Amino acid sequence: MKAIYFQEHGNLSNVEYGELPVPTIAADEILLAVKAAALNRLDLWVLEGWAGLNLEMPHVMGSDGAGVVAAVGEGVHDFVVGDRVAVNPTLSCGKCEYCTSGRDNMCDHFAIFGEHVDGFMAEYTAVPARNLLKLPSNVSFAAAAAASLVYVTAWHSLIKRGGLQAGETVLVVGAGGGVNSASIQIAKLAGAGTIYVVGSNSEKCSLARALGADITINRGEKRWGNVIFKATARQGVDIVIDNVGAATYGMSLRALKKGGRLLTVGNSSGATFMVDNRYIFGKQLSIIGSTMGTRADYVKVMGMLFNGRLHPVIDSTIPLAEAKTALQRLQDGDIQGKLLLTFADN
Repeated sequence: MKAIYFQEHGNLSNVEYGELPVPTIAADEILLAVKAAALNRLDLWVLEGWAGLNLEMPHVMGSDGAGVVAAVGEGVHDFVVGDRVAVNPTLSCGKCEYCTSGRDNMCDHFAIFGEHVDGFMAEYTAVPARNLLKLPSNVSFAAAAAASLVYVTAWHSLIKRGGLQAGETVLVVGAGGGVNSASIQIAKLAGAGTIYVVGSNSEKCSLARALGADITINRGEKRWGNVIFKATARQGVDIVIDNVGAATYGMSLRALKKGGRLLTVGNSSGATFMVDNRYIFGKQLSIIGSTMGTRADYVKVMGMLFNGRLHPVIDSTIPLAEAKTALQRLQDGDIQGKLLLTFADN
């Protein structure tokens, strides 16, 4: 089968497009004929690697995918060959105390497709049947792949961990990324009051307004934290969603009102940084971390996609063979929404 993979960590020059064996499936798995795969910044971090990430090589990239069931294991009874399916991108054991209490995104053996095991940038992928949802005919493979990781991540962070209430004000730092685009839509659906967005350029600010943002600020405003503070009558906002990290945390803390919450699921500008602790204790702020979401969260947000309440933003679709070009665009930040890989009939 054709696949996008790497055989050692490094930069984009290590990414290969070539032939790999079709995976074998266990009794509780299905063989997925992948029809669409979505890119995430996580793909670049996994390629680079970090201490403690020990992958079997070659490693197939890609955490998001959707497609058609091509074969079923002998223990699978809820799906048959030909079913259109979406795939929950997270793996958990189902047995530890976190899984049995409904907190499977904290599983002792938690894993993500494309990060810890082979992903979806291949013509075929082995997937546990319990990770599947049947995909309605009105939902495209591209939409299902584009939504999976970012919507479940945004939902768990903003609704479950952040506890967003109707009428609360929200600031999203960044407008072009998948999680931020999802967060704007989810905040709007949840009845948030004013939604502010800081975008890197006018095009991304326009996209944010189209998704539901009320007020956008170009990141060229060097002190945008102060701009938000003044725009809220020097009160600040209830929630800041900041997945940028080192470059923005200081201003994000500045933009929060007393008792406000800063939510984070990542740190695209760097993981290590200094903050002014006086903001945190002086305004009694909370910094809330979150990773992915539970199986229940996945079913919830995909149901909202299936019934048309959520609409993933797709920048463009690109053939699998040109995945390296797509990864370069992702690295450069030259995107508005998700980049999707498409597959020839397989």
